[in-house]
Amino acid sequence: MIPDWALSITCILLDLKFLLFFRIFEYFGIYFAIIFGVAKRVFFFLLVLAIIIASFAHGFFLLLHPRNLLDSLNEQNPNDSNNPWTLYNTYNQVDENGNILNETLIQVPSENTNLFYSYPTSLLATYLFLTGNQNSLSPWAPKPTTENTLLFILMAVFSFLIVIYLMNLFIGLLNMAIEKDNDRALYLVQKAEVLAEIELFYLLPHQRRWRSWFPEVIYCRVDVEKTRIYIKEAIKKGTVFTDYI
Repeated sequence: MIPDWALSITCILLDLKFLLFFRIFEYFGIYFAIIFGVAKRVFFFLLVLAIIIASFAHGFFLLLHPRNLLDSLNEQNPNDSNNPWTLYNTYNQVDENGNILNETLIQVPSENTNLFYSYPTSLLATYLFLTGNQNSLSPWAPKPTTENTLLFILMAVFSFLIVIYLMNLFIGLLNMAIEKDNDRALYLVQKAEVLAEIELFYLLPHQRRWRSWFPEVIYCRVDVEKTRIYIKEAIKKGTVFTDYI
């Protein structure tokens, strides 16, 4: 029996593959060219950003993980400030007159109580903090301890460095990259690559020999003035031409 996660990933990849078929059309292909071009330009910036986020996740994990990493949910340790049973929520009972009773209710902790019990879940909690979800860090109340002081210092540094500075810098880089890649020439290059892929992998050998599809000489009509402007600009950039118009 095929597992559900395999079906889910397969359907996503199949839908994306079907969507890529539209890149041959100009109305869709221009946006595909922008998407792929911008991704290539900001790839190394995203790599640096991912390393910084992983570093903060590692720091949060070493600071907030419970002492017993294997079975912290079943072992109550009141001396461990990061133990899930120490971070649980308490609720007071009240009578019908609104008076608080002596009995209290506690919420049984789960794996979501302390997401920093392992490094992979620490990565998840740090990513959620990046998106604005602070629930993973809310169980730790401000206290005059070294660990809590360091925790809130790391939160402040992470908020300023990642959320404010690098994310806004990333948006600016995206705008610059979109302006550079918003060009019809990139779509034509992409279309040529698609046609080359069809010629190599989707045609029979006798179809590749049809002269009506693949003539030996192809004539193109271009504007003389625009061509001269292009050649002059190319010469300024150092391009060498054997023939000139």
